[in-house]
Amino acid sequence: MASPPDPIPLLTGMEHLPSALIATIMTKLDIRSIQSLASTCKTFRSCAAHILSFVPTFHLFDIAPSMDLLIPLLPPNPYLRSLKVDCTRLDDSSLDYLIRPSLQELCLYNCADCSGKLLSLLGRQCKDLRFLYLSSVAEKRGRSIDVLDLEELLNGCSHLETLILMFDVSIFLRHNFARVWALATGKLLSLEIGYISSVMVTELLSPALGPHQSSNHLRPSILPNLQKLCLSVDYITDTMVSTISKCLICLTHLDLRDSPIMEPRMAFDLTNSGLQQINIHGKLKHLSLVRSQEIVPTYFKRVNDLGILLMADKCSAMESICLGGFCQVTDTGYKTILHSCSKLYKLRVFHGTHLTDLVFHDISATSLSLTHVSLRWCNLLTNLAVARLATNGNLSILDLRDCRNLGDEALRAIGFLPKLKTLLIDGCDISDVGLSYLGKGSTNSLVSLSVRGCKRLTDRCISSLFDGSSNKEIRELDLSNLPNISDAGVLLLAKTRIPIFELRMRRCPLIGDTSVMALASMQVDETVWHGSRLRLLDLYNCGGITQLAFRWFKKPYFPRLRWLGVTGSVNRDMVDALARSRPFLHVACRGEELGTDQWDDLDDVYMQDEEVDEFEQWLLGAENVSDDEMEDDVELEVE
Repeated sequence: MASPPDPIPLLTGMEHLPSALIATIMTKLDIRSIQSLASTCKTFRSCAAHILSFVPTFHLFDIAPSMDLLIPLLPPNPYLRSLKVDCTRLDDSSLDYLIRPSLQELCLYNCADCSGKLLSLLGRQCKDLRFLYLSSVAEKRGRSIDVLDLEELLNGCSHLETLILMFDVSIFLRHNFARVWALATGKLLSLEIGYISSVMVTELLSPALGPHQSSNHLRPSILPNLQKLCLSVDYITDTMVSTISKCLICLTHLDLRDSPIMEPRMAFDLTNSGLQQINIHGKLKHLSLVRSQEIVPTYFKRVNDLGILLMADKCSAMESICLGGFCQVTDTGYKTILHSCSKLYKLRVFHGTHLTDLVFHDISATSLSLTHVSLRWCNLLTNLAVARLATNGNLSILDLRDCRNLGDEALRAIGFLPKLKTLLIDGCDISDVGLSYLGKGSTNSLVSLSVRGCKRLTDRCISSLFDGSSNKEIRELDLSNLPNISDAGVLLLAKTRIPIFELRMRRCPLIGDTSVMALASMQVDETVWHGSRLRLLDLYNCGGITQLAFRWFKKPYFPRLRWLGVTGSVNRDMVDALARSRPFLHVACRGEELGTDQWDDLDDVYMQDEEVDEFEQWLLGAENVSDDEMEDDVELEVE
């Protein structure tokens, strides 16, 4: 009798999956996830190398690759449409490799070592560009940028719809700068500039006549279809505001911010007259006028309630209003806004020195459905104002930082907001008991909480905040400048097993090495994830951090950490050694605030919550490592 045929062996290895199937799956992932997979086995590595030659998007936010590391990630790709890269380690020599004719969206961040060649090259090669973001161009000593480079950019990119230049354009000669903007495409809908003088703005929008042109000469229309304008200037003036309002007839979004170095004179300030010129065409939906206090404490002293009343007559369709530094505006002016703008959903007021509870006394009688409210440095507000605000059940973002008179009763009212995701109450007079109210009401959707500088809080605030099933969705927590919070509080936080992504504890004198060890060993959910999920940890100027803590920042601990704040002057050698061992970890040691920049997309942060250091391993040369060695390394990362 013939023996039965040998059983067909089961094909269980990943290498037996059809390459087309693997490629199809990988194309649904972001770049970091693709390369994390590529570091696990030869099959995935080979497939990743292939699909990188036809993926339409390449977004790499949280590391700054060198050219050597970028080359294998960016092979020739005629299908590449969107490119976003941090250029901190790149210079002019990398531009020919980065700039590609197929691009429609390009975001290059931290281009300090790139000269004006960047702009001119874009104008020559990226004729189909729709969206362009450039930051810090030529800010490094020895790099220069000329108005001719800007001219070539504006002349060549004839399809641009959004242009964001986050650097100082006042370096250009005023006359030439105004002249080249006549070349800008009529398709431009949005313009943002990092810094520009108010005089340059006026000349840009209303260029002077040439020497042989009569006063009857028809001037070209500059930026005729522009809908969004965001500028940081030296002074917000009546002349500039009037010119913007008259010349940009399609404007729906106006954001102006200034930082005067001295108290402005009448000719260089905003008055009631200038405010009256806003929205003369009636299309404005979003308005932001902010006088920053970062250089000297200056205010809009020539605007009062009358100016707000005159502006409100033309702003009934406004949806978002931000006013900062209007020290002469009282409750009358602010109430006028609330009662005149029936479509308003976002209200922000900074340094409202005369803003009191009366503004919100009858807010429930209006038809407003506010979702975003920021009342920062409004020190006359009390708990009663917050109770009135809390009648807006759709509030998702509430910023009450530095409102010193707010206490536990304000938190009791906030606790009943069912859709609240972000709460910032820095410097308020709250206690551990007050924080417990956030879990007792209907609020259970809170994602981000900041209690920085709330001096009465102790270790017990952690237990109050995460009591039972309360506040399990919190991913960003700021406990900075709390003198009474210690390692015991951090141990309580670790025991909650809440997957915190960003934890700030700067200037906490009682935080020490024990906190670092607890966070490094923190288990979230053993069935889903091993180890700490922290992406950002700020321990700057924490009194108990010693060299022992730095050992816990080495691999395999904190595998997802991308931002770390420490005190460098105390542990300089350890900081330098850590930076060398983990080149893709941003180590800040001068006290600067950590976090994602304004160009980072919050959605990307939550999409990528399963990235680990396999990506870093791949960049540092994993292609030369055997499959067995890779598997051992991956196991080590998750132990």
